[in-house]
Formats: sequence, C-alpha cells, structure tokens
Amino acid sequence: MRPKASRCSSITSGERASPCLPMSRLVHSFAFRWALAIALWSTLLSLLLFAFVYWQTAAFMQDELAQVLRHKAHYAAREPAKAVNRIETWISEDLHSVHFAGLFGADGSKHAGNLDARPPSLPVDGEVHRIGAQVAIAGRRLNEELWSAAVALNDGSIVVVAHDTDEIDRAKATVIRALGLALVPTLAFSILGGVLLAGRAKRRLASTEAAVARVMRGDLRQRLPVGEAGDEFDRLARDVNGMLAEIERLMEEVRGVGDAVAHDLRTPLTRLRLRLERGRDQARDIKELRQAVDQGLVWIDQTLDMVTAVLRIGEIEHGRRCAAFGPVDLRLVVSEAAELFEPLADEKGIALGIRIEGEESAVRGDRSLIFEAISNLLDNAIKFTPTGGRVEIGLARRDGVPVVSVEDTGPGIPADERNHVFKRFYRAERARQTQGNGLGLGLVAAIAKLHRFPLSVGDSPHGGCRFEMACPEAERHASVTG
Repeated sequence: MRPKASRCSSITSGERASPCLPMSRLVHSFAFRWALAIALWSTLLSLLLFAFVYWQTAAFMQDELAQVLRHKAHYAAREPAKAVNRIETWISEDLHSVHFAGLFGADGSKHAGNLDARPPSLPVDGEVHRIGAQVAIAGRRLNEELWSAAVALNDGSIVVVAHDTDEIDRAKATVIRALGLALVPTLAFSILGGVLLAGRAKRRLASTEAAVARVMRGDLRQRLPVGEAGDEFDRLARDVNGMLAEIERLMEEVRGVGDAVAHDLRTPLTRLRLRLERGRDQARDIKELRQAVDQGLVWIDQTLDMVTAVLRIGEIEHGRRCAAFGPVDLRLVVSEAAELFEPLADEKGIALGIRIEGEESAVRGDRSLIFEAISNLLDNAIKFTPTGGRVEIGLARRDGVPVVSVEDTGPGIPADERNHVFKRFYRAERARQTQGNGLGLGLVAAIAKLHRFPLSVGDSPHGGCRFEMACPEAERHASVTG
C-alpha cells in the first residue's frame, strides 16, 4: 500500500501558503512582523496615554484635596475664638468618617476634634503632608494615613485639619483598573488592525511576486500592478515597470541586431567564398588570382567595418567616452565636416551649402564624436540625394540653444519610418539597393544620447528630409580649443 503524500509536499512556490506552512516561515514573514510591530507600537502608545491619564487624575485629585485642607486650616485659624466651632463644623459635615481635625495647645494638649494628638512629624507650615496619626472613629482609636495641614494661632495653639487617604487611593485604584481593562481590547484591536493592514500589503506583494516570477520565466512584457493611491509602492512599481520596458526594448534590439548582423554578414561571406573558389579553380595566372584575393579583401574589409561600427556603438552607448569631454566649437566642427564632404558632393554632382548663424557656439562634449555624428548625417544626405540635388548643413540658435541641421532634396523619409531610422541595421525599402549596412544613423543616435543632444528628423522645405541635433546646456568659454 502506497503511503499518502503529504499536503505540504505538494506546495509549489507559486501557490498560496497552506496550513502546513512552517511556523518559522510565518514568524519571519513580512506580514507577521508588520502586524506585531503595529500591535506593539499601539500598545506602547496606549500605555503612555494611560500613564498620562493616571498621573493627571491623581495629581488633580490631590491638588483639589490640598486646596480644601489649606483653606479649612487657615479658615479655622483666622479667628481663634471661633476655631473650635469651625473644627466641629468640619467634622460634623462628614458623612463617611473621612474628615479629621483637632485644636491643640502650645503644650500639645488636645482642646477639640477627633484627633487624639497632634502628629509630631507634621510641619506647622500650612501645607498638606501625608502622615500617620491616631484618630477616633465610632468610639474606637485607629491608626490612619491622613492628608494633613497644620496652622499656628496667635495664642500659640495649633489647628490641624486632615482627610482620609482611602478615598484618593480608591480613586487611583479605580483608574488603574479601568485603564488595565481598556488595555486588553486596545491590544486586541491593534493586532487585528495590524493583521488587516499586513494582509493588504501581503496581497500587493503577492501580485508583485507573481509578476516578477513571470518576468523571470522570460515574459518581459509583464508589468507590475500599479494602484491609484500614488504611494511609495505605486511609485516603485512605476519605476520597475519603466526598467522592464527598457529591458524589453534592449532585448528586442539585441535580437534585431543579432538577426541583422547574421543577415548582413552572410552576403559578403558567401560572395567571398564563391570568389575564392572561382579564383582557385579558374585563375589562369597569378594576376587573376590576385584580383580574386583583392576582391575578397574588399568584402572582408566591409565585414570588419560593420563589426567595428557595432562595437563602437556599444562603447558609446555605455558612456565609456565621457572622459574625453571638453569644450567644442560647433562652428569649427561644422565647417570641417562640410569641407571634408565637399569633394564627394562635387563628384556626385550635388551642391553642398553651409549656413552658420550667430557668433561662437561652444558646447561640452567629445569633439571627435560630434564630428563623426555630423559627418554621418552629411554622408547619409549625399548618399540619398540624386544628381543635381542640394545638401545644406547649418548651425543656428533656437531659444538660445545651438542647433545643427542637415537637410537635402532627396526622396525623404516616410512619417511611419522616422521612429525606426535610428535603429541599428534598419534600412528603408527604398534604401535596400544603396550601399551601406544601416549603422550610420544608429551611430549618430548613440553619440547624441551620450551627449544628451535631442535628435529629430522631419521634412525639409526643399522636399527631402531634415535632421536636427540640438545641443542644450551649452556653455560659453572665453577661449575654445578645438
């Protein structure tokens, strides 16, 4: 007979905790610790509140009694002839045998009252003190704890007025008992509130854990749940969702780059192999063999250029070139780029114009990278502009920010493709027959991102497209070293 499987063994990481959940795991859970912390904190606050109430109540009752005793003592001592009557009145008003008084001579003899003798430890200062004394209650002599005040008369006699401490002690005991009874439901409700709050937080964490588990299994489209409260959990979830979106974008880009690299490398490598085979089998002399090798070297150089461009984009995107940042004169960089590509434009029959407005435009960045970005924009414009067209590079200020622009009279870029032209290896359909590998604008985008230069593409007034690279946070320098 096969033994029955334990329910605990069937619990997986994605299931809810069952009654078989180990006690140690429950104790170390966030919900348990949160509930316990809330309960302890609430209990501590309740104890402090109860202690304050007890202290204020006891102090109030003692102050009230002290004021009464001081008033009665001074009232009885104010007129010695009436002291006895006033003492007897104080005693006769007592219905619960808690009022005590006495009039004693200078030699300590008793003249009136229900106190047998003046307490020897009671100072004659008119203030209230707690002392022990012998009193007469219902014909019996008892030792009692009294709140007492003593005042001296003009003839040397001493008036003592006292009150039993039992009433205040009972009131204190009642307050302590009431506070103690209130502490139990306070603690119970605190624990219940902590459990409810912890359960709510645990449900949010459970949904977050489930989403994270799906992400760990490869579902990068998964996002953490975001509530409407806008609290710390929601802000954290939004930040994590932003991070997941960026990771998904990068992974898609990596997959796209991998496919594009494989596709673009396959063609030159296939050509190289066929060329070498043909040269090996069909070459009739050393000259034809060298021609085959030279053509193969050209294709190898194209392949190496592609790999180098990919590595260079990765290096720039990781910010490894920030150490070379320094002041850069955009006027000089734009002029040099236009001068470099002027022969190529003339060879193709394209007019290359340059328009620089304003005075010095100095920014902080890597001069060689900025020059390379502008050169790639010019090369791209010349490549797609037909013979007889025009390419213009400009530098102007817009709202105080230098803006480098390159526009042409070529076929332009459709609006639905403008968000993709800066991706690596992306080539529009009309560009498939043009030489290149789709890395030029990707390199420009990486350089612009490194420098935090906004990059955009739109329509040119002349019918082609217009690339703009703004340079915010421009800094003026007294002297700029190119």
